[in-house]
Amino acid sequence: MALWACLLPIAIAIIALLGIVVLSYRQTIRAYPKGGGSYIVARENLGLYPGLVAGGSLMIDYILTVTVSISAGTAALTSAIPALQSHTVILCLIFIFLLMLANLRGVKESAQIFMVPTYAFIVSIFLLIAIGLFKYSTGQVPTAYPSLPATESISLFFILRAFSAGCTALTGVEAISDGVLAFKAPEWKNARLTLLYLGVILGFMFVGITYLANIYHIVPEAGQTVVSLLGRVILGTGPVYYFLQIVTLLVLMLAANTSYADFPRLCYFLARDGFLPRQLSLLGDRLVYSNGIILLSSCAGILAIIFKGEVNAIIPLYAVGVFTSFTLSQAGMVRHWYQGQTSNWRASAIMNGLGAVATLVVLIVIISTKFLLGAWLVVVAIPLVVVLFSAIQQHYQYVAQRLSIQDLAPRSYISLPKPAVITHPAVVVVGHLNRGTVEALDYARTIAGEIVAVHVDIGSTDREKLREKWQNLQSDIPLEIIDSPYRSVIDPIVDFVGQFQKDHPGVFTTIIIPVFVPRNWWDSILHNQTTLFLKNALRANKSRIVTTVRYYL
Repeated sequence: MALWACLLPIAIAIIALLGIVVLSYRQTIRAYPKGGGSYIVARENLGLYPGLVAGGSLMIDYILTVTVSISAGTAALTSAIPALQSHTVILCLIFIFLLMLANLRGVKESAQIFMVPTYAFIVSIFLLIAIGLFKYSTGQVPTAYPSLPATESISLFFILRAFSAGCTALTGVEAISDGVLAFKAPEWKNARLTLLYLGVILGFMFVGITYLANIYHIVPEAGQTVVSLLGRVILGTGPVYYFLQIVTLLVLMLAANTSYADFPRLCYFLARDGFLPRQLSLLGDRLVYSNGIILLSSCAGILAIIFKGEVNAIIPLYAVGVFTSFTLSQAGMVRHWYQGQTSNWRASAIMNGLGAVATLVVLIVIISTKFLLGAWLVVVAIPLVVVLFSAIQQHYQYVAQRLSIQDLAPRSYISLPKPAVITHPAVVVVGHLNRGTVEALDYARTIAGEIVAVHVDIGSTDREKLREKWQNLQSDIPLEIIDSPYRSVIDPIVDFVGQFQKDHPGVFTTIIIPVFVPRNWWDSILHNQTTLFLKNALRANKSRIVTTVRYYL
């Protein structure tokens, strides 16, 4: 009896926290109308390392969001069809793979896939609550509490652990502030409105489900979720119950899908700043961050295998990361308002300050109550991720220093032969103008009577700056810049080389690809493998002489 008496007060406390977090993040969206995730807010206002802690925490949380959501969705399915329970891990991996495919096709297309199930789930849950309340009001609910063996006293620690478990319901709030630009214009206003709707709908559903679990005396049952148990009692085991379970599965896949929108974007920001491999900052041909999507799927799949798709095993790890980022983001916003002191800045600072204090208290509760249950893994992982960020940045700084062309003399002093008949032309592939590229061009001068350099612009090249540097360093060699609207580097070069060879029949054309060699083999992970793919593509196109000029770091 005492157990059920605790449910509603805990639920109300969680809803109060939800209200504080929602109102706080509405201030963040107003201050950062182009998107203000925890990493950006914390780094701009609190400094580098708080920003990295926020970014690392959020990365871990996004991965766990996929694992938890998919595991919970699979549990909804196996609750309805118990025969599938022995295939839980396989089902989790299948659902993760399907999400990956949907997102690799593009965010807009995947959003259309999930629109209908979202509305269906909201309607289904409110229908479940309405029917459940109607049956209760008409006396169709048993009044006797089931007899349960006492396994743990109802202590303050027990209540706090239940509270920390319920706080996982708040983890989707960050996604909206991080993805403001995904909304229709005016983006920030629609994002603020959506966040408000999210808070209201989530609050009503959370309190409703908790109240039903209380008045229907729902007790945990192996292989069954709370929603499934309520559905069986209130709706029976007919088509409506199975519909509820299916839309629950689909909406939990949508919950995982929020990570597919925001994890690659967060990786882009970190990679752009040099804290993650540069490959994570590149858009694919579908204008999505394909590498980030694949990385997220791989990590979530590995966790699903390790924890065997068991939600209860993963939950203790969950929410540590997101409440760490919540706290840092809200603390950063307090400093943002104090430094800017725009109109009504005091009210905004107080709201964000309240959010920072509330989320910090919850973070302490989560760590203290779930530390031995698995939260220690995340507490240890976050500093390790920050150390990894710093190591990656140091590597990129070392590479930039070694490849710098500052104070390098113009190369036009090296004689370039001008034979009457061109017998050995060369094409030099230019990614960036650095020492490796310069040495490749120096080599080309020694073997070729005609040299042309080719650079592919995938939309990120500052053409004026590149041409200015080129004129200062390689003024006697023409530079061709090719547009690539589909963001492919390989195909435009292969096409250019093919046309160049047609224009120079009967001679051997050498394609020269500069490549730098890192000090350690594992450093290669931080650099793309464009050279390998390009060489394979040129070989398939029957280019006869392809050579690489190595520059050792």
